[in-house]
Parts: sequence; C-alpha cells; structure tokens
Amino acid sequence: MAGWRPALAVVAGTLLLSGCTDGTDDGRTARGTPSASAGGKRSPSPSSPTASPSSSSGAYTLAENRAPRTRAEAVAFVRSLVVRPDYFGAGYRRGEPYESDPARWAVLGEDCVWRREPLPRTVLASLTRRFELPEEKGKDAVYVALTVTVHTSTVQARRDMAGSVEEALRCPEQRLSATERVRGLSSQAQTATEQESPTTEDDLQEAGEYVVDGEEPRPFDWSKFRLGPVTVAATVRHGAGRVEYDIAVDALKGVGFVAAEIDRRDESGDTGTKDEPTGTGGAGGGGSTGGAGTTGGTESTGGAEGGR
Repeated sequence: MAGWRPALAVVAGTLLLSGCTDGTDDGRTARGTPSASAGGKRSPSPSSPTASPSSSSGAYTLAENRAPRTRAEAVAFVRSLVVRPDYFGAGYRRGEPYESDPARWAVLGEDCVWRREPLPRTVLASLTRRFELPEEKGKDAVYVALTVTVHTSTVQARRDMAGSVEEALRCPEQRLSATERVRGLSSQAQTATEQESPTTEDDLQEAGEYVVDGEEPRPFDWSKFRLGPVTVAATVRHGAGRVEYDIAVDALKGVGFVAAEIDRRDESGDTGTKDEPTGTGGAGGGGSTGGAGTTGGTESTGGAEGGR
C-alpha cells in the first residue's frame, strides 16, 4: 500500500480533533464555537468548530448512564445526529440510498462474505449514511459511508472493537457483493492510554484495496472509533485521479464532527431521544461484524450497505 497510510493511522486522533477546528473549504478556519441547528441544538459545522472533549482523559466519550437504554431511544439518538455532506469536504452530496435500516447491520460470515442481518441483543441501533463526491473531468467518484452504532453497554462496544480487529486477520480479502471485494487489508488499533493525544477511547484504522471485477483496484480506507457504548465507523472508496491523502484526511475530519457532537451529548445530558417514534425490532443475528461492510452494496447481491 502507499507509504502515507501507516502515517495516517498514527495521526488519526489529531485529524479527528482537527475535524472540529478546521473548515472544509480551501480557507481553513480557527477554533470557534458550535453553531445552532434549526431545532435549537448546537451542532458542529466545518465553519463553526466545537469545544474540546469533555472527559477528564481528554477523549471524546459518552457516559453509559447518559446513553440510550432502549431500541427506540437508540434509533432516535442515531437519527438525531447531524451528518452533513460537507463534513467530508467540499462537493460531497448524499448518496443513494442515503440511510440504512437501523434494525440491521453488516455481518462478516465465516466465508468472509458480508451480509445484512438483524441486530443481536447486544446492539440497540446501527445507522449508516452514505455520501459521494461526484465524478468530474479526469476524476472518478469517491464514496463515503458513516455508521453510528449504539451498544447495550461499554463492555459490548469494547468487544465489538476487538472483533473488528480480528476480522482483518481472519479475512484479509472480503466479498461485498457478487462483483465487489476488498483485499490486502491491514489494521492498526489503539486505546486512549496508548495514544499521545487521545480523542476517542479506542480507535481502529484499516487500509486495503477495493476491487470491482474487470476494473482497476482503488484504495480503500476504514476507520472506527469508540465513545463509551457508541461506535462510529467510516469507509472510503477512493476514485482514480484523486489525491488519496487529502480524501482520507477529509473523511477522518468528518468523523470528528460526529464524535464531537456525541461528546457534547455527554456534557449536556441531551441524547436527542425525546418525542421520537418507537423502536424497529431486530433482535437475534450476531456473528462477526466489522468495517468493510460499510461500503455500500445491496442486500439483493449479498453486499453490505452498512457496517459497524
């Protein structure tokens, strides 16, 4: 893989924080205050950065006693999080389909094939949102998918992170659909105690190649971060003609905006779960799940449209 990728994993925490201190256009902005959304809630924006992490360790977090406790609360929580296309850079727009079913998630089977399955009992909700940077002259499209998953406890979220690390070792090549796969996956994981400047409590970075049958391989990046019982994951399918490092850095900054908003929910005690519809079912399932499944195939072909 390209030489910049290990370096990108090392500085991921810094990039997460810079996602809340920089703009996404060519003129980077200085640290400021969060903006207010239409509903009166303060939300991060590329031009209006957020405050520092609220926990004493300096890492973004969500205390378990402030996290959603039911499926209905968890679905309301993940849907209430602001995720704007320009969090990932200028020119992005919503993908199609935009959102996944929060009662299902992507599971990597023993055969190293991704499938969508109902949530296990240890997961309350998992929502993937998709974004794309359209193709232009000499540059192919870029696809980003961001998944927020609410677990029943911090312990379960930690187990999920550990399982994700094992998946790259178990399946260095993973099938997304009948014609799509990722291969050559390598991973690096760190806890907050292992990071010089922690911004989340655990993080995992993976890199490899995304391959469509009959086409040239493209760089593929996957990142996953834990904030208490919540995990935030993002995948990036690069396009030919793009600057790989810039695309990857901007995607990490986008994750930073979402992590900062979750951290503010911890500080304010507002989990965004009031006056929302009741839950969506989805118990059972299980199995090993991980990161590549966030890339965006379809259930009809067996590809995973959202991952952990």
